[in-house]
Amino acid sequence: LEAKKQRRAQKHSLTRRLTQEQIQPGTPEPVEGRVHVHVQTELYLEEISDRIIEVDVECQTDEFLDRPPTPLFIPAKSGQDVATQIEKGELFDFDIEVKPILEVLVGKTVEQALLEVMEEEELSQLWAHQRAFAELRNAEFAELQRLEEQDRRIREEKERRRLEHLEKLRKQKETAEKIAARAFAQRYLADLIPSVFNNLHDSGFFYDPIERDIETEFLPWLMSEVEEELQKKVLGRMMLDSLIRMVVEKRLDEFSHPPPPAQTRAHAEEPRTTDAAPEMSGEEDAADQPVAEKEETDQPVAEEE
Repeated sequence: LEAKKQRRAQKHSLTRRLTQEQIQPGTPEPVEGRVHVHVQTELYLEEISDRIIEVDVECQTDEFLDRPPTPLFIPAKSGQDVATQIEKGELFDFDIEVKPILEVLVGKTVEQALLEVMEEEELSQLWAHQRAFAELRNAEFAELQRLEEQDRRIREEKERRRLEHLEKLRKQKETAEKIAARAFAQRYLADLIPSVFNNLHDSGFFYDPIERDIETEFLPWLMSEVEEELQKKVLGRMMLDSLIRMVVEKRLDEFSHPPPPAQTRAHAEEPRTTDAAPEMSGEEDAADQPVAEKEETDQPVAEEE
């Protein structure tokens, strides 16, 4: 409604402006061979020239003399005054001249009214067609949306079925590959585990803890104790050998030097004592000899151990 009112107001303003332009009198077009010229229509004519006439004038006034008011400039007349007498009724008769103007105004008003009525009817028909077209378009758009939604559901269902089929084929292939891999692994690992355990057992990764404890703890301790005991025995035998050697060397020194005469008498008076001494020395030699032999026999044994 607002748009309709605006269009109607625009049309009225356009019609009013055209009417005013038609009513205003204008200058008629010049006849053929003549042109319009701009002329002065003022009461007093004035000569027009491109250059303004300048004149230098000097005057001397008295001091402290009041300046008179400037007179009004009235240009001088030029040319000739011409007048034309027009009698009453010669140029314009209102009753006669106004009739065609009124006919034109009334005709234009009626025509504009008819045009507005026709335009309103045409607009109402256009609005009816537009409403019908909008209803038809909305119905077609709703049907198009329904068909698009149906097509979309069909495409989604098709894509979902395709993906399910691909997933099924992938799972079947994966299952077949797993079964083949499991069978191959079983065949490949059938002899692998015993061989691995055998290699590990041969390498010493699997062992008896008691045997390992005996080998790492008991046998080293036993060997150290045996070695220490043997070292003690060897040291005792060396001490005994050194003592026997010292005694034998001392006895040898004593028998190698003859005793003085006083001692020979004393020995002669005590024959039993001297006789017993050699026997003891012989027993000592006999006792020393097996010890030395035992030492000689034990030394290689120690070295072998």
